[in-house]
Amino acid sequence: MVYNILTYLRDAAARWPDKTAFADAEAVLTYGQLWDTARGAGTAVSRRLGGARREPVFVCIGRNVGSIAAFWAVAASGNFYVPIDPSLPDQRLRDIFETMTPRLVVTTQEDTRPLPFTEAETVSLAELAGEAPDGALLDRVAEEVLDTDPLYCIFTSGSTGVPKGVLVSQRSVIDMAEQFTDAFRLGPENIYGNQAPFDFDVSVKDIFLAVKNGGTVEILEKPLFSMPKRLVERMEEREVNTVIWSVSAMKILSALRTFDVLVPGRLRLVMFSGEALPCKVLNDWASHLPEARFVNLYGPTEITCNCTYYEIDRTFADTEAIPIGRPFRNTGILLLDGDEPVTEPGRTGEICVTGTCLALGYYRNGERTAAAFCQNPTRTAWPERMYRTGDLGTWNDRGELLFLGRADSQVKHMGFRIELGELEIAASAVAGVTSACCLYDHGKEQLCLFYQGPERMDRELLGALKKALPRFMVPARIYYLEKLPENRTGKIDRAALRRTYIQ
Repeated sequence: MVYNILTYLRDAAARWPDKTAFADAEAVLTYGQLWDTARGAGTAVSRRLGGARREPVFVCIGRNVGSIAAFWAVAASGNFYVPIDPSLPDQRLRDIFETMTPRLVVTTQEDTRPLPFTEAETVSLAELAGEAPDGALLDRVAEEVLDTDPLYCIFTSGSTGVPKGVLVSQRSVIDMAEQFTDAFRLGPENIYGNQAPFDFDVSVKDIFLAVKNGGTVEILEKPLFSMPKRLVERMEEREVNTVIWSVSAMKILSALRTFDVLVPGRLRLVMFSGEALPCKVLNDWASHLPEARFVNLYGPTEITCNCTYYEIDRTFADTEAIPIGRPFRNTGILLLDGDEPVTEPGRTGEICVTGTCLALGYYRNGERTAAAFCQNPTRTAWPERMYRTGDLGTWNDRGELLFLGRADSQVKHMGFRIELGELEIAASAVAGVTSACCLYDHGKEQLCLFYQGPERMDRELLGALKKALPRFMVPARIYYLEKLPENRTGKIDRAALRRTYIQ
């Protein structure tokens, strides 16, 4: 049984020392090099912290292999890493530093900005990696690691905009890696095209699935996603056959009709998550990649990336919603109406999760941890932690779970209960619409639809919605934007839309 995530890297380095583990636009790290760097830099981290364990170490990330090496070095030292993008607004960085109060910050070669508001020691990865590994120290640390020790802390704003540090254990990541490997038959042949920033939990899958199975991660630089043809060319050059991308990234390639010009023909496994993928986009990808497997993943950061999956096994109309499927093994999913379980198809409930996948909680935030990670009300005879996602779902007649949107996206309008996500699906299915978002103006009691596309088409869109939806679901206000605002993780920034157009 694996108790320490370093076991994956040790075994991969022994088996494939000269194989590329991670590559960016300019550099390559083999498994042997990554293992040596992790041990040398891990020794240095431990010494700089006076041998302390289970402490936060900040890593200033870039789109580079150095960021990955720093993560593994922190793990080797017996501490946990906190990925930080130094380009974040100062106030958010200050909030994160005040929450974590780290003693050590590790920088990589792409860092361009100092962090003047911290007294933590700042040191480059190059300096740390130059230290000779202390085998006795590293062995002692490895022997003392518990699988309940934290491995990383990723910050998410949530609905309040206040940063929350989601602390995730070694055991949860190990369990995720084991379940994904079994479910999708991953191995050393998988070459991952990394799209997600390293402070976004989607990247956790790229990093640890590759090392667990001896695969390769090609780090695709951010500007490529503004040049889709060049992006596909890079994927072909690097022989990428597996992607775990945000829905926003998939939308970009579809909206710009990239595959009409060039197809990433090596792709055999396409996984997507973050928000609902319009079936129109899925169908476009699938028509150009008939040999690829497509998987819809669902789950918030608090359950270590994903708790359910649905491998596409049938054709969906553009107006349908893709199921989020069934739970991974060793993961429990239940729908609750209050504290009552929902089991019958068609009835709505909050999606709740149990199992090893649950994060340890929010760092230094006991009140919010207790509210979100609570006792499973269906268990009265023993303690069982459960995470309330705040998402609504329902079972269909096939026994598949459907995602219906956030609990706070269900509104009462004209006497009817409306899921705003249903309106978004209908709008996204209309030709010429590449993305859509619906908000409710409670003050004026109006449905507001925002859409993105090559050109304004308010009249055509409204006409299509009147044919597809009941009258009470037709929006009162429609806004066209050339580009819907997005947050750092690529999701539509609903808060920004509300501030600008509704308030």
